[in-house]
Amino acid sequence: MIRVTVWNEFRHELSKEAVAKIYPHGIHSAIAECLGTQADFSVRTATLDEPEHGLTQQVLDETDVLFWWGHANHKDVDDEIVARVCARVNQGMGFVALHSAHASKPFQRLIGTRTGMLRWREDDDWERVWVVSPNHPIVEGIGDYFEIPLDESYGEPFGIPDPDELVFITWQPGGEVFRSGCCFRRGGKIFYFQPGHETYPIFYQEQVQKVLINAARWAAPAYPARKYTIGNAGRLNAVVTREEES
Repeated sequence: MIRVTVWNEFRHELSKEAVAKIYPHGIHSAIAECLGTQADFSVRTATLDEPEHGLTQQVLDETDVLFWWGHANHKDVDDEIVARVCARVNQGMGFVALHSAHASKPFQRLIGTRTGMLRWREDDDWERVWVVSPNHPIVEGIGDYFEIPLDESYGEPFGIPDPDELVFITWQPGGEVFRSGCCFRRGGKIFYFQPGHETYPIFYQEQVQKVLINAARWAAPAYPARKYTIGNAGRLNAVVTREEES
């Protein structure tokens, strides 16, 4: 069972009617509902204004993959909680940063650069998300590319180091290109995924949901490929529990 926690500021949905119409129960709930369709996932949510931002040490200890959606309230995230999250990633927990979480405190600390630096415009434009690593587990079932009808535009330069693996590059009609699907390893696995502006129903899109599901499986800690039991005559019998990840 992959234990997932979906974290969200959950403030836009409570203060902006346009966002509430799309995500009446919050972006985190929409993502959790998508992930919850998988029989091998156990999903919980947490939000900024809960005690300890909903990320107590117990919650994090019981989390294999943490999804993080943040936007306008990065500064309100307590540094002690950030340190707690980063410590768990260093111990092996997966971390998936969504959209404006590129500028979140945990992502910046884990990546170690000024990740909030990029070109940006909010323009109600479409974008094409190109698959550039067709054999990567995160793009399974996606095809060569998919398109998002409406999103805000991000563009290079993006203040990240070279990803360990680049999965997606996005192109917008304004001419921008952007490294929109980036994998890093910092003890645990980290995936940054660019689509997901709050005023568009992006997290309901089939291809986006497929990416999120794939990302959760990829980012989950690698469990031992085999466990052993003592059989007859003291022989060790190997029982395959999960394919060993590369």
